[in-house]
Amino acid sequence: MTMQEASERYCIPVEVLREYERWGLCGVVKTVMGVWQYDDEDIERLSMIMTLHDIGFDNEQVERYMRLMLEERNSEEKRMRMLELLRDSTLDEIHVKQKQLDRMDYLRYKLQQEKERQSREK
Repeated sequence: MTMQEASERYCIPVEVLREYERWGLCGVVKTVMGVWQYDDEDIERLSMIMTLHDIGFDNEQVERYMRLMLEERNSEEKRMRMLELLRDSTLDEIHVKQKQLDRMDYLRYKLQQEKERQSREK
């Protein structure tokens, strides 16, 4: 599969594919007649990279995670720690957002009460 085909089929921008190739994270990408060719293993790795981006890893974290996975034996604990740190951070963000929602709901409740009070007074 060419770079263009991989980009279109998996909705991965060509620029992203080029960046990951520069990192050397896509496995052995073969060149046939000057055109990049991706095999199933490359696509699986790209899928992992996209998943890591989707869950909130930045480029540096993605590269570190992938290097651990591909180049370091027994790196499960390190990768798990990376995921746990992101999970904790995400939970903190959720709690902050929940508090914001609670405050918004309180203000909405107070406004609704005021509206009802004004309706009764008329």
